[in-house]
Amino acid sequence: MENFKAPFRGIKGDINGRLLCYKQDWISGLRSGMGILAPTTYIFFASALPVIAFGAQLSRDTDGSLSTVETLASTAICGIIHSIFGGHPLLILGVAEPTVIMYSYLYNFAKGRADLGHKLYLAWAGWVCVWTALLLFLLAIFNACTIINRFTRVAGELFGMLIAVLFIQEAIKGIVSEFEVPKAENPNLEAYSFQWLYTNGLLAIIFAFGLLYTALKSRRARSWWYGTGCLRSFIADYGVPLMVVIWTALSFTVPRKAPSGVPRRLFSPLPWDSESLHHWTVIKDMGNVPPAYIFAAFIPAVMIAALYFFDHSVASQMAQQKEFNLKNPSAYHYDILLLGFMTLFCGLLGLPPSNGVLPQSPMHTKSLAVLKRQLMRRKMVESVKESIRQRASNSEIYGKMQEVFIEMDHSPDTHGVVMELEDLKKAVMRGDNEEGNEKGAFDPEHIDAYLPVRVKEQRLSNLLQSLLVAASVFAMPVIKLIPTSVLWGYFAYMAIDSLPGNQFWERILLLFIAPRRRYKVLEGLHASFVESVPFKYIAAFTLFQIVYFLICFGITWIPIAGILFPIPFFVLIVIRQHVLPRLFHPYHLQELDAAEYEEIAGTPRCSLSLSFKERDFLQDGEPPAEMCDAEILDELTTSRGELKVRTTSFREEKNLQIHPDAITPAE
Repeated sequence: MENFKAPFRGIKGDINGRLLCYKQDWISGLRSGMGILAPTTYIFFASALPVIAFGAQLSRDTDGSLSTVETLASTAICGIIHSIFGGHPLLILGVAEPTVIMYSYLYNFAKGRADLGHKLYLAWAGWVCVWTALLLFLLAIFNACTIINRFTRVAGELFGMLIAVLFIQEAIKGIVSEFEVPKAENPNLEAYSFQWLYTNGLLAIIFAFGLLYTALKSRRARSWWYGTGCLRSFIADYGVPLMVVIWTALSFTVPRKAPSGVPRRLFSPLPWDSESLHHWTVIKDMGNVPPAYIFAAFIPAVMIAALYFFDHSVASQMAQQKEFNLKNPSAYHYDILLLGFMTLFCGLLGLPPSNGVLPQSPMHTKSLAVLKRQLMRRKMVESVKESIRQRASNSEIYGKMQEVFIEMDHSPDTHGVVMELEDLKKAVMRGDNEEGNEKGAFDPEHIDAYLPVRVKEQRLSNLLQSLLVAASVFAMPVIKLIPTSVLWGYFAYMAIDSLPGNQFWERILLLFIAPRRRYKVLEGLHASFVESVPFKYIAAFTLFQIVYFLICFGITWIPIAGILFPIPFFVLIVIRQHVLPRLFHPYHLQELDAAEYEEIAGTPRCSLSLSFKERDFLQDGEPPAEMCDAEILDELTTSRGELKVRTTSFREEKNLQIHPDAITPAE
C-alpha cells in the first residue's frame, strides 16, 4: 500500500540516478573505439534472426496482415528509442514470442466477426495497445516493479519451458505445412502437384534438421579441440547466422528442373510495397472500430500488459545480475513507463510492440564484459611484462597490476576492488614461496581466470545494433531468399538451445536416470540441489512443475480463451508464497527455487593415460589447457544468460542423498 501512496517515486528515483551517468554512457562507448563493433555485430545477429523468424510465423498466422517487415521495423524503432532515452541501456528490445502468440489470438478473434474482420484487425489491435500502454503507465507510476522479486525461479523457468515447447510446436507445424498447399494459393500450379509437394517437404526436413544440427554444433565451438582460439570464437559468436547463410546457399543447388517455389522461401512484402505502407496509416481506421470492441480490447490488454511487465522486468533483471558487477543504477520503473509509450507508438503505426527479450539482453551484457576484460587484460599484461623486465618481485608485480585494475575500473569502493582481486593476489604471490626464480615466476598470459567480471556500460552498442536492424528492413529482397524450412529449423534450435541451464529441464532428466546410475551426476558439474535435497523431494517438486506446465500449455490450445494463458503464472506467485511452503521444507524449497544458479564442481576420476606432470597440474588446481575469457564466461553462463555461482562440493556425507541405498557394480 505504501507504493500507492507515493506515486512517481520510483520513476523519479530512476531518472535522477540515470541522469548522473547519462553523459558517461556515451563517452564510454565512444572511447571503446573499433572494439565496440564486435559486441554490436554479435548482438545484432542474435536479435535480428529471431525477429525474422517471428515475422514468418506472424505472416502465416495472420494471413499476411503482419510480416517480417513489421517485426523488424518495430524492433528497430523501439531499440533506437530505448538506446537513447531508456533507463538501462544494456537491455535489448525486440518482438518476442509472447507478442506473436497474443497477436495471433487477436487475429483469430477479429477475423470471425463481420464488423471487424481482416480489414479492421490492426485498427482493433491498435486499441489493445492503447489500453496496454495505459496499464503500463499505471504500473510504473504506482511503483509496481517492487514486486518483481516475487517472480521466482519456478515461474521464470516454467515460462521459459512453455516458450521452448511453443517453439518446437511451431517448428513441427511449419515442417508439416511444407507438405501442404499454402492458403490463398492456386492448387493447380505445378509446384503444388503431389510429387513436388512431397519433394518440397523432404527438402524442408533436410534443411530444417541440417540447420538445427550445425547451429547447435557451432554454438559450442569454443570448446572444440581443433582450430585457433580466434577461429573458434568467431564460429561460436557468428556460427548460427553463418549456418543460415550456408543452408540458404545450399537451397539454390536444387536442380533447375524444379518449379519455382521448391524449396518454398520466405514470403513478405517489400517495405515500399502498398501492403507495407498502409500500416503507417492504421490510426485512420481506429475510429471505424465499433465502441463495443474498443472497450472489449481492455481484456486482452490486461494480459499483454502483465506479460510485458513480467518479460521486460525479468529481461532487465537478467541483464544486470549482481555477478556482472555493474556500477550504474537500475531503472525498472522508468523503463516500464517508456515501454508504455513505445507500445502506444507501435499500436498507432500498426506494428507489433517490442519489449525486453531473453536471452539477448544478458548476452549483450556478457559480450561487453568480454570487451572490458580484454581491455583490462591487455593493459595489465603490459604492466606485468614491464615489471618482469625490471626483475621486480611478485609482490611488486601484483602491486602494479592492482594499480592498473583500479585505474581502469573507476570504482569509488577501492577496498571492495582489492577484495575481489584476492584470488589474483594469491596466484601471483604463490611464486614467492617456491624455490627458484624460474619456477616462481608468474605467467601474465594466465590471468583471465582471476579477473573479476567487469562490463563496459554504455549506450553506443545498443544504438548501433538497432540501426543495423533498421537497415535490415531495406535488405528484405535478400532476406526473402531464406527458405522457410531453414526458419523452422531455427525455431527448433532456439527451443533446444534454451534448455541447458533450465533447472526444471535438468530435474526432468534426473527423473529418468536409473537409481543405481545417479551417482555419476556427481562426477561432473551439477546443480547444488542435487547434493542438498533428498531425491524424493526433488521428484515431488518436479512433478508439481510438470503438472502445472501441462495446465499452462493446455490453456494455449483453447480457441480465443487461450489469450488468458499468462494468468497461471501470476496465480503461481500466490501458490509459491502460501502453498508450497506447507508442502516442502523451507530449506529444500529455498534450494529448489533459489535466486541464483549455484553449480558444484564434480569429482571426476583421473584418466590412467594422464602423465605424472598432468596429474600434478590437476592436483594443484591449475588447468593444463588455456582458456580465453570468452570461453570462461561461456562455461559460467546458462543459455538464458544467467551467470552461475560455482562452488566446491558439500560435505561427503551429503552425497549419499543421491546415491541408492545399495550400489552394485555396473553391468
